[in-house]
Amino acid sequence: MDTITTQTADPAEASFDIVARQDAAEADIAALQSDVIEVKARVDRIAVAAQRPQIGGASASPEVKGFVDGYLRRGSTLELKSLTGATPAEGGYAVPREIDALIARQLTEISPIRALAQVVQTGSAGYRKLVTLGGTASGWVSETAARPETGTPNFAEIAPPSGELYANPAASQAMLDDAGFDLESWLASEIAMEFARAEGAAFVNGGGVNRPQGFLQAPVSALGDTTRPFGTLQYVGSGNATGFGAEPDAKLIDLVHSLKAGHRQGASWVMNSATLAEVRKLKTADGAFLWQPGLVEGQPDRLLGYPVVEAEDMPDIAASAFPIAFGNFRAGYLIAERTATQILRDPFTNKPFVHFYATRRIGGQVLDSAAIKLLKIEV
Repeated sequence: MDTITTQTADPAEASFDIVARQDAAEADIAALQSDVIEVKARVDRIAVAAQRPQIGGASASPEVKGFVDGYLRRGSTLELKSLTGATPAEGGYAVPREIDALIARQLTEISPIRALAQVVQTGSAGYRKLVTLGGTASGWVSETAARPETGTPNFAEIAPPSGELYANPAASQAMLDDAGFDLESWLASEIAMEFARAEGAAFVNGGGVNRPQGFLQAPVSALGDTTRPFGTLQYVGSGNATGFGAEPDAKLIDLVHSLKAGHRQGASWVMNSATLAEVRKLKTADGAFLWQPGLVEGQPDRLLGYPVVEAEDMPDIAASAFPIAFGNFRAGYLIAERTATQILRDPFTNKPFVHFYATRRIGGQVLDSAAIKLLKIEV
């Protein structure tokens, strides 16, 4: 009879083999995790790139590429003339629509009043708008009755004062020669920052001479909407010569309800950060704060249920000042601007720096004086 011989593996060798397999498995898992992290990083980079405005890249229009690479970087106008037939004006060349839209978008994000007000684009320096006073007359009749003539509404003309707003950022020639320098984004950001700072001050306190007329420069009166002249803003007194008085919550509620119900839909508070710091400390008689933080990230804080917008050009709390405005600014304030931003390249004035002199014509004025109310510090 044949004998079957069985060979038994060494336990030490089996244990070593198991450990080796575990190490190999852990190495494979680590490699997979590394691959997953790398793929995720690539996807994140693609997502971020997709959100950026495509201006100077390969997908940019020939007009944009000619403007950026030809005119802005090298000062050549051949590309502009061949693509658009452009000729230099006193203010330089009109920037392409894509770059101008980027400037406008950043202006809206930075300038608080622009984000609230009504903005119209014009093709010329002047802009006029007719506003009806008291609405259009109407009446009720039966199906077959005659239609008598209704009363003719009265009109008021709005012609926002305007001025030439300019910015003059500079870049070195070495920066312009660097292909990795994102010239168009840098230039749009610089222009938008300067424009936003200057126009933000003008929309609040501008005197109306070679610049917009700010809403705080409009005539003011304590009279209500039915008796106050058109174009005059109503104010509510604080009840104290230097502050908010003994019942600030009551005064703020009075200010809210001095605004018509229709205008309260979409209304906002406007004040600077110093005033907001005082308002955040105000409480009702039962100890509740009037100010409430935004419940969702990115949403504005609220005061008596209405969003609060910080505008640093608003005055501080002081005697006879108007530190708080409340209203529907989309109905109450009009911004009229010429659509195209002009840019003039100047490589000579301040060598070795190249200046980009950018201009835009902007006007502004109170549109509906019943849509904005003010709080005045007075007894």
